[in-house]
Amino acid sequence: MAQPILIEICVDSVASARAAERGGAQRLELCSDLLEGGITPSLGLLEAVRAGISIPLHAIIRPRAGDFCYSEEEFEVMRRDIAVAKSAGADGVVLGVLDLSGRVDISRTRQLIELARPMSVTFHRAFDVSADLHQSLEDVCDAGADRILTSGGEQDAMTGIDMIAKLVQSSRARISIMAGSGITATTVPQILERTGVHEIHAGLATPVTNPILQRHGRVSLRKTRTQDHERTQVLEQDVRQLKLATEI
Repeated sequence: MAQPILIEICVDSVASARAAERGGAQRLELCSDLLEGGITPSLGLLEAVRAGISIPLHAIIRPRAGDFCYSEEEFEVMRRDIAVAKSAGADGVVLGVLDLSGRVDISRTRQLIELARPMSVTFHRAFDVSADLHQSLEDVCDAGADRILTSGGEQDAMTGIDMIAKLVQSSRARISIMAGSGITATTVPQILERTGVHEIHAGLATPVTNPILQRHGRVSLRKTRTQDHERTQVLEQDVRQLKLATEI
């Protein structure tokens, strides 16, 4: 019998978390500021989502946007945030640390993983911007993480599909390879067939119309005006369609 496919949905709100669970997601990754690739959620958001769902919840531990080489102060923030996530009832954390050469910082990653236990640990897409994906696979295994979230070093999982397949083979079941980035109900059958992954990660974010009827349009609170005042939300039907597509 084929191993079932686990669907993890990335969310940034209580509404998205509940919709994802209703749609059939088996696990959630909780982030804030998804427009910047996701940073550590607040304690308030973490507690509210944990109270609103019953499926496993993983919190991203990323103290800021940008690169993944952190100062001592930022590393201490990550340590504290892991402790907060654990006390708030998270089932896992999602993290990634690189060194100045673009390689996985094994020592720091191992420290964070040991602090996180017994929670599950995912090494996130810092993996995809590392200097050598095959070496990074070995380094993450050495550090002791449970899984790697990857698009195969490309912008999306379909483009990186061949590399994801190679990583699955190279992992030799030492670590789970979870495909992510740009996965939809349309692309997921081919990704599953060609890579052999058993876990997928999807955003499925849909733009939400700004409900404010009148606003001062000359002011932007972002560095650029692109998508200013917009936000996104996960819809139950999109998750349900993705789940059905994994069962074909």
